Amino acid sequence: MSLKIEIFTDGACSGNPGKGGYGIVMKVPEKNYEKQYSKGFRLTTNNRMELLAVIVALEKLKSADNEIHIYTDSKYVSDAINKKWIYGWIRKGFKNVKNPDLWQRIIPLIRLHNPTFHWVKGHAGHPENEICDQLAVKAAQSPNPEIDGFFEQQRDGGLF
Repeated sequence: MSLKIEIFTDGACSGNPGKGGYGIVMKVPEKNYEKQYSKGFRLTTNNRMELLAVIVALEKLKSADNEIHIYTDSKYVSDAINKKWIYGWIRKGFKNVKNPDLWQRIIPLIRLHNPTFHWVKGHAGHPENEICDQLAVKAAQSPNPEIDGFFEQQRDGGLF
């Protein structure tokens, strides 16, 4: 039986780059199921957190047989998919594309789950987006943040 799964995501960063975090709300309306996730990082960017939230949510799915809808306030993420920019980036081997590690990580997930991306206006009272924002901000302020290894390595190597 195929289910409709709604995924709401947001990323936050205090400074850009700076301390960051993501928030995720996953819902299966017909089962009245909801789960929330978040994680903080000591040094990252807002766009990385926006994209990582989507990746982590897709990685948590247990089946590829469901109808997936992703709601994000990130034009960076939604436009890259909906306007098919990502396919040009693939053809060019991600040359001159920021966050290639994350884009390469999301591609097999998009192919597997075939999600529909929806852009929602941030900070406009959308209930799940507001929850995701709160989760992301709180995660960014966590006392034990994770290390965004790719970003810090690239930054130290002078690429950012």
